[in-house]
Amino acid sequence: MQFETWLAFCSISFIASFTPGPAILLSTTHALQYGLSKSVVTMCGNISGLLIMASCSIAGLSAIILTSTLAFTVIKFAGALYLFYLGIKIWRAGLVIPESQVARKRTASALSLYSQGVMVALTNPKAIVFTTALFPQFISPTQPLTEQFLILVVTFMANSFISLFIWAALSSRIKRATISPAYNRWLGRVFGGLFVGAGAALLAVQR
Repeated sequence: MQFETWLAFCSISFIASFTPGPAILLSTTHALQYGLSKSVVTMCGNISGLLIMASCSIAGLSAIILTSTLAFTVIKFAGALYLFYLGIKIWRAGLVIPESQVARKRTASALSLYSQGVMVALTNPKAIVFTTALFPQFISPTQPLTEQFLILVVTFMANSFISLFIWAALSSRIKRATISPAYNRWLGRVFGGLFVGAGAALLAVQR
């Protein structure tokens, strides 16, 4: 793969990864709730989900999903319902954790955080469209396909992780700026509403 081709892909994938979406929303939420180090587990889950989707794209499975109305609809509704669930949960419970509960909340299961990251990635039809439509544009049929796909997948995962980390790090700086009950409720409703809005946006995605 030529350096110019890789640089173009790197630029496009970073911009796409840095654009706010469900993955960034989940990572920033976990950074606020559990701290930056805990949210890294969520990020790892998300890029693991992206790896699975990229592998499916390579195998041609994403194209099948995109051409199957039923499969695409099932994934779309599953993703929307999951985001609705997260949004309602945060809306009701609030977002900022009082200091008296920090020690208990920091023991949140790594598996739970990781699985949430994977689920958000796998149930996001926009990501499926992105990997299926973008990857082939940078593949040269005259060069080894496996090597090219490997470069693109690693670059995509790295850009996604960097973007998620930047957003989470920024949000963690305001963590517990104030822990008043009113602020907690307000912040929980803002982020909860954003999750519900992200779910509604997924329902509007077309093949």
